[in-house]
Amino acid sequence: MKKLISNFFYAGLFLLALNFTACQDEFEEVGGPQEQETIIANSNTAQLIQKTSAQDGSYDNIVDRASCFALKFPYTVEVNGIQITIDSKEDLHTIEEIFDELEDDDDILDIIFPITITLSDYSEIIIQSKDQLEEMARECLEGGDDDDIECIDFVYPITLFTFDVNNQLSGEVKIESDEQMRKFFSELEDNALVSIDFPITLKKYDGTDIVVENNTALAAALSNAKDDCDEDDDDDYNDDDFTKERLDAYLVECPWEVREVLRDDVDQTGQYFEYLMTFAEDGSVVVKVATGNTINGTWSTTQSDHGPLLTLEFDTLVDFNLEWVVYEIGEGKIKLFAEGGNRIVLKQRCDLNLGEQPDPETLRAILGECSWIIKKVKNQGEEIERLLGYEFKFMAEGVVTLSNGVSTSEGTWEIGLNSQLVLSLMITMGDEPGVSFEWPLRDLANDRLKFDVEDIGYELILQRVCNDNADDEDVAEIRNIMMGGTWMVAQYKENSVDITSEYSSMDFNFDTLNQVEVSMDASVINTGLWRVLRNHDGVLKFYLNLGAEGSLGELTEDWYINMVEANRIELVHEQESSTEILVFEKP
Repeated sequence: MKKLISNFFYAGLFLLALNFTACQDEFEEVGGPQEQETIIANSNTAQLIQKTSAQDGSYDNIVDRASCFALKFPYTVEVNGIQITIDSKEDLHTIEEIFDELEDDDDILDIIFPITITLSDYSEIIIQSKDQLEEMARECLEGGDDDDIECIDFVYPITLFTFDVNNQLSGEVKIESDEQMRKFFSELEDNALVSIDFPITLKKYDGTDIVVENNTALAAALSNAKDDCDEDDDDDYNDDDFTKERLDAYLVECPWEVREVLRDDVDQTGQYFEYLMTFAEDGSVVVKVATGNTINGTWSTTQSDHGPLLTLEFDTLVDFNLEWVVYEIGEGKIKLFAEGGNRIVLKQRCDLNLGEQPDPETLRAILGECSWIIKKVKNQGEEIERLLGYEFKFMAEGVVTLSNGVSTSEGTWEIGLNSQLVLSLMITMGDEPGVSFEWPLRDLANDRLKFDVEDIGYELILQRVCNDNADDEDVAEIRNIMMGGTWMVAQYKENSVDITSEYSSMDFNFDTLNQVEVSMDASVINTGLWRVLRNHDGVLKFYLNLGAEGSLGELTEDWYINMVEANRIELVHEQESSTEILVFEKP
């Protein structure tokens, strides 16, 4: 929030008030054709104006851990080994997303110095080192608070009048921004007099407007607003402001997918992963488990001093039966916490239709509309990495093909009910047993299908790709960049272990038909598959399949695309226990 103000106003014009019998600290009347009610530069009202127009330094606390100042854009940070250039407030969300990928990892952020910080009065200081930055941060008030007022803002422009030594109107200034307002008052001399051209409008944190007609109303509005909202002056970037009412509405908006469960410090995620919870306004909640069965329970919320609480009650789903602190609501995510090592992370799934089981014709039509890329396939608990990125085409008359762009297998497919009466995709492909199975449908979304039998470790996740993403400009641009020459591995790290040297002598050529060729000393040592596409969450992904064996097999993943330039692409893959970073550069 806006930096701690150490000196609010400078001295200015001194008005002799020998004929006044009452204390005139706040407002003075200056005679003239139109009498002006003025503000003395060192008065409480002037201090309130300055606090309201001061620079906010809290929005980047995730970086500098100080509300008294903000880092000036642009600057560069390294987050868990990933280098990011911060050009705007929106880029700060990228840091939070990386921190939020895993709950139990150690998040490390390093700032690349030198940087420039902006203080509450909009002055700037160049910072050369981490020690210097931490020394500046310690000057903030205890607990990270600052002295600014953020729950209310001026609506500009605002016209101010100044007065000469004879107390006559001497000037007029139109103020267009907080920065101009703050600097205007800081440049006043001792006891200078200023008046405001009323009425002016103030906007509160909740979007409502207040029109004030005089200095008394202005001082009251600014003073009352100081504690109207959470100014978020601490270092906890996760404490997004929300109310019980917002939580209630958010819960019933869409189904929620279980992404993580920790109970009594024991990780139970594998038992409940991708369970789907549907909250109803009547206080009931239905959980759809991996087998297709459902569990019924109840939910309720209350407001506490620490924010909204969510209480879940089930007869059989006992690991969920607690009063949970809702400690974060993010975009499409809710995080629940309870003392004693308990945590649940839920992901919003508005793309799912959890009503009646779709009829076979619906699934048949969806499969036939576009191609489907294999995101994951498991057989008896073992992931078959060699099929990552392969493309299914489900055609008329029960014909299905599976291709890597060069070779194609052909088989048959049909839609029906399995022995448990669950709608299933039945594939028979003689030369590829890894996909030949009765796949029970678990999730049906527009761009993603999931089939599995959890008890025996079979799983198939397919990503829809229509027209090869040809209408996606970002996908097309990245593909063109990758096919524009030879690439080398500039960095490959798993957590803190740098393994780049194993790939330093290899050349990678990304060709059409989704083929990648790896060479050493002009001799081809491996070929594989690559794809760039946008997944069901709207995220750009880079599928790289170089088989499962040897050092090149370590690169077989569906990577998130973190950054792309003409001669560099940064890829990230995060799992529960590791973070991998792969960087390709052109030599």
